[in-house]
Amino acid sequence: MHLASNTPMKTTVKLFACVLLLIAAAAAQESDPNLKNNPALKPPKGAQVAIVVFEDLECPDCSRAAPLLEEAAKTYKIPVVRHDYPLAKHPWAMPAAVLARYFDTHSKKLGNDFRDSVFQHQLEITPENLRAFAQKFGAEHKVEVPLVVDPQGKLTALIEADRNLGNSIHLEHTPTIYVVSAKNVGKPFIEVVDRSQLFALIDSMKQGE
Repeated sequence: MHLASNTPMKTTVKLFACVLLLIAAAAAQESDPNLKNNPALKPPKGAQVAIVVFEDLECPDCSRAAPLLEEAAKTYKIPVVRHDYPLAKHPWAMPAAVLARYFDTHSKKLGNDFRDSVFQHQLEITPENLRAFAQKFGAEHKVEVPLVVDPQGKLTALIEADRNLGNSIHLEHTPTIYVVSAKNVGKPFIEVVDRSQLFALIDSMKQGE
């Protein structure tokens, strides 16, 4: 009886927390109306709702968040838009992002599989063995990693473009996660500050489709 009586209370608390987060999102959008039309906070073409994440491949919290984002994407059948935001304090984050972009050129799925593999083996990776790790991953997927991965700097430019997108929304940490909607009225995006609320926030956003 005690557990049963607490269940409605827990549900109410969770819903109240979601309402507070939505109010905070609305306030952020009103204080900076340019965010509402920012391309970083829009779902990909054809999607009504999506998850957007700015991540650093050397960031421990990013590696913890990745499985939850994948679970949410599968549960709700919505895309996850991943942006590279390597932090200067992480010595192998940028070269890892370049390698991920290289695998993207073969297929976006392969690039994301590499990112997930990096997260899974993050504690084992060092600046010295990163290339060997990428070569092993490439061999397992029948993709050769060239001696010079980004000779013209095109992949680095893509990462810098992602970094600029992050800066345009005043990004302060990784991972920074948003639930975004294609709608143009109301609250088209909300930052996921408390990841335990991710599913509830997606529910709220989908109800407003």
